[in-house]
Amino acid sequence: MDFDVIVLGAGIVGVSAALHLQDRGRKVALVDRGAPGEGTSFGNAGLIERSSVEPYPFPRSPFTLLRYALNRSTDLYWHSASLPAFAPWLARFWWESAPHRHAAAARDMLPLIERCIVEHDALIARAGAHSLVRASGWLEAFRSPAAFQRGIADAQLTARRHGLGVTPLDAAALLAQEPSLAPGFCGALHWLDPKSVVDPAGLVKAYARLFEQSGGTLLHGDATSLDALSPGWQVATRDGAAAAPAVVVALGPWSDTVFGKFGYRIPLREKRGYHMHYAPSARGVPSAPIVDREYGYVIAPMQRGLRLTTGVEIARRRVPPTGVQLDRAERLARPLFGFGERLDPQPWLGFRPCTPDMRPVIGPAPAHR
Repeated sequence: MDFDVIVLGAGIVGVSAALHLQDRGRKVALVDRGAPGEGTSFGNAGLIERSSVEPYPFPRSPFTLLRYALNRSTDLYWHSASLPAFAPWLARFWWESAPHRHAAAARDMLPLIERCIVEHDALIARAGAHSLVRASGWLEAFRSPAAFQRGIADAQLTARRHGLGVTPLDAAALLAQEPSLAPGFCGALHWLDPKSVVDPAGLVKAYARLFEQSGGTLLHGDATSLDALSPGWQVATRDGAAAAPAVVVALGPWSDTVFGKFGYRIPLREKRGYHMHYAPSARGVPSAPIVDREYGYVIAPMQRGLRLTTGVEIARRRVPPTGVQLDRAERLARPLFGFGERLDPQPWLGFRPCTPDMRPVIGPAPAHR
């Protein structure tokens, strides 16, 4: 089977890339070992995040570093046996997080962030996926009055610089807007520009159907079978070998399984994270995803129920799942959100691709132009 381009990976990045290549007149094959949207894209908090104009840096505060070192946090949990493998990456992340380098990373990322709503809106309309998306924004909720006041000042500065909408809500206004919450937050920032998705995997599948309906080919295959031809590329699939002059690697945290065999050493590590769905409270569900700012978890209303997503777990890929972060977050969240029993037989574990300079790896492979 011959194509103009093969895209490896049918997550949100791979499917979107395949659609854009198709729009440019290319004959495209989209290859994944599973169904579209069943990997990293399956388990996130469902935000199309227009307001995240600055990447998360390595913390500089001694208090925060001490808290993380004690390994009792909800937003970060680390496995001691995995730290040696992560140490060079973490050191580079710390170096790249110096204020002037962090500012440069934010400038480089801004063109992608600024267009995320516009680009998704166009694909959502074409895919007929409006039922999966809410123009809800998201809520950044605070427990500490001092942290809330600092958050207001920072948010208003960010909003002025980038033309974003944000509304501070005191405790009474928050409870009036979100009657499903119990008292406990002293206030929140309602970021208005982002959109929320009630089924992230479903949105990827809707985009993939659009790709196929527009003439694209979806194939089941193993990306690690990719071979360089002279010229071009070939990958094995259930339907036979697929070949093309160009290939796009959109495998997220598994990209190293392909890049490594061709001599590339990209400083890519995975941050692990968990989610669980819960039966909603009798009081109802929030109108938008809510982030507990001090503890780093998210409660997002989904079609399946309330999804709790955890912070970052630092562990090597093959380390068995743990329930530590999810249990900690559940204990903190249940009194405020009032959710019921767990709806999933076991926690979902996902892997987020991360580079120490906080930028995506985009562009031609230098040795294979």
